[in-house]
Amino acid sequence: MPMFRKFGNPGPLGLSAFALTTFVLSLHNGGIGQKLGSPPNVVTGLAFFYGGLCQLLAGMWEFASGNTFGATAFSSYGGFWMSYAVILVPGFGVGSALTAAGDTAHSHAIGIFLLGWVIMTFIFFLATLRTNLGLCLLFAFLDITFILLCAGEWNAKPHVVQAGGYFGLFTALIAWYIAASDLITKQSSFFTLPNPSLAPSGNRGPVVEEGDVKSESGN
Repeated sequence: MPMFRKFGNPGPLGLSAFALTTFVLSLHNGGIGQKLGSPPNVVTGLAFFYGGLCQLLAGMWEFASGNTFGATAFSSYGGFWMSYAVILVPGFGVGSALTAAGDTAHSHAIGIFLLGWVIMTFIFFLATLRTNLGLCLLFAFLDITFILLCAGEWNAKPHVVQAGGYFGLFTALIAWYIAASDLITKQSSFFTLPNPSLAPSGNRGPVVEEGDVKSESGN
């Protein structure tokens, strides 16, 4: 008989990797703890290895678990963090090439880069409207964050970028909450964290673990 290996839930890893990396960059963008506009290179290591590699791995494990939404979201944002890190590393020559191209080339290029993620995140938001409250709020706040960062970078408005940093902090906290709601279970703790379903009561599928990054249909 064929044997099947049961995978653990990769959701908390992907959400935690996203949350911590977003939290650190958002503190920088918000000018919290350091001067507004200072270089964001402190996030480079996180962007490559935690927000990038670990989240990408979580996405691959979601594919193996049959969770299409979680796989696409984690893999996409893992790629986002890796590609953002490439912009920050001088050896890749991206930042220097954009700076050498003129006054607005760098800000406009970053704005275009972020605009793509505004669109992608909005698609993910639409796919969460019948999942659970945590996921829906996560992608709503993340899309607002990307919109503010995109507008701020394109127009070279540091205070708009700063507002994006503040929304990014809320986004990170929501992601951590969802991860915690999956890790803190009746088997591992004395309490659980609620994450209400948004699916109509008559159309809810089988019960899944709290905080799992899945739609009610399993996708």
